[in-house]
Amino acid sequence: MERPQEACDIFSAAGRVLARDLAVESDVPSFDRSTVDGYAVRAKDTFGATESAPALFQVTGEVRMGQLAEGSIQAGQAFLMPTGGMLPDGADAVVMVEYTEAFGEGTVAVVKDVAPGENVIRRGEDLLEGEVLLQQGRRLNAHDVGALAALGTAAVPVFRQPLVSVISTGNEIVAPGVEPGPGQVRDINGPALVAAVSMSGCRARFAGVYNDDFDMLLEACRHEIGAGASAVILSGGSSVGPADLTPKVFDALGKPGVVIHGLALRPGKPTILGLAGGTPVFGLPGHPASALVVFEIVIKPLLRALGGESPGAVAVPAQKQPSVKAVLERNLSSGPGREEHVRVRLVTRDGKLFARPVLGKSGLISTLVRADGLVRIPEESGGFEAGEVVDVYLWGS
Repeated sequence: MERPQEACDIFSAAGRVLARDLAVESDVPSFDRSTVDGYAVRAKDTFGATESAPALFQVTGEVRMGQLAEGSIQAGQAFLMPTGGMLPDGADAVVMVEYTEAFGEGTVAVVKDVAPGENVIRRGEDLLEGEVLLQQGRRLNAHDVGALAALGTAAVPVFRQPLVSVISTGNEIVAPGVEPGPGQVRDINGPALVAAVSMSGCRARFAGVYNDDFDMLLEACRHEIGAGASAVILSGGSSVGPADLTPKVFDALGKPGVVIHGLALRPGKPTILGLAGGTPVFGLPGHPASALVVFEIVIKPLLRALGGESPGAVAVPAQKQPSVKAVLERNLSSGPGREEHVRVRLVTRDGKLFARPVLGKSGLISTLVRADGLVRIPEESGGFEAGEVVDVYLWGS
């Protein structure tokens, strides 16, 4: 699939996905430079130097920051050097100022020998001309941006971020700023999923709250796809009841329609994955905890791949997320035939890290707020016992 690309200012490049390989066009640094304040010397002239028998050098020059090192070093000569300064010709090491003593009349004593290359960064030692520094599909971080700056890159070729539309459904749902009437609840999933989409490196658009009306939902989805959405997420209406219209809407949007309805996953069993032509459509459960856990485990990796990120970085399942080891505080049991993701809170006690399960039904957003991460119970496992060391996959990483 050909993905649209654009140039991104380097100051806005963090979190964007690189659209092509970037090679180093010139050595970094472009000259041999000192890593300490001291004296540039020929290393062999210092061999054997000690406090009781120092090596004496004639100081014949001084290097200034940001300027060419003028002159060259001969046997028994030294140049005064600042950290980061350019080494003069003939020098191959720098003696730290702490291991020198000025004798006056331009003479300095060195009381500790240095090896060739000591306290020096060689030309091209950081980045070597011709090497591929960053590969297409990499999501850029602060370190990458720093390396690009070192190369003189002002604009970075990146993939355009996918636009993902989020739709909330349900007759009982009202917008967050509206006072709920009898039997109504505020929309949690809409704002939360918009935030989750944005944190996944995509552009998010909230398309609104819709009642359980087939024609309205179908038109809303068609409008979002027609307006350029790369994917559409509906929350609510994904189960099999008479008011659960999401599968019917997806089938009516275009072939192949619903591809998967139901996952061997808890929470999140009634999740729907579909395609409307070439546009992915996702139906998430209405319960907030279910919707956001499914987004973290299933939808986020798909969206990151949709944005051009390399497959190795977004592979399902969530084991690719950063994780920590922790001791489980209580037993966790799981039914057979499904993969379970349990919300846990990390606590430190007696110098150890513990995972404390955050129990509660899938409709409770507070269980997510109190959780630091997820413990995955594999489908073939019956659970874990208290005291076992488990992997906690950090929430929202």
